[in-house]
Amino acid sequence: MEKNKNTGIGQVFERVLWRTRWAVLLAVVCSILAALIMFYVSAADTYYAVQTYSDYYLLDTAAARDVMRAEAVGAVVKIIDIFLLAIVLMIFGLGLYELYISKIDHAYEDDDESAAHMLSINDLDDLKSRLGKVIMMILIVKFFEMAIGMQIESIRDLLIFGGGIFLIAVTLFASEKAARKGGQWKTRSSDRAGSADDRRSE
Repeated sequence: MEKNKNTGIGQVFERVLWRTRWAVLLAVVCSILAALIMFYVSAADTYYAVQTYSDYYLLDTAAARDVMRAEAVGAVVKIIDIFLLAIVLMIFGLGLYELYISKIDHAYEDDDESAAHMLSINDLDDLKSRLGKVIMMILIVKFFEMAIGMQIESIRDLLIFGGGIFLIAVTLFASEKAARKGGQWKTRSSDRAGSADDRRSE
């Protein structure tokens, strides 16, 4: 009898323990809300950028156009950076929900390819891979933003600038190589199948 009682208590405890995973919903909701805030900020920045630089065609000197063009490019790069951050938050929230709560059945209706592309997350490694690629793009955009305003005044500055470009190229090459070799960063079943065919052909 004592053994059955302990078993019953154990089952209740395990049931309660399993239901604590719903606490992940807090992270999911906060991530989605933060993503929406970032989308709103990016949209507002885009609106004000259009207002600010709509008079570009009125500038009658090359120097003035160069200054405004550099400012406009910097503003656009910042907008892209914020959009990428919003995408990271969106992927993180949806990925956590699919991993710890439930599959989003509505997303897979009618064989929606966007769901297969974005939500095919089987474990934390899949989630980290997707986040890693987007974060890498954010860092590249941030480097581009800094490079726009960089003043090349010496050979040392030029070497540093070239070294940064080289490191970015190596990072992109390594990430693509890893994707082709392991297939863990492929986001569609068709992409994974393509990688398998490539490996067999090699």
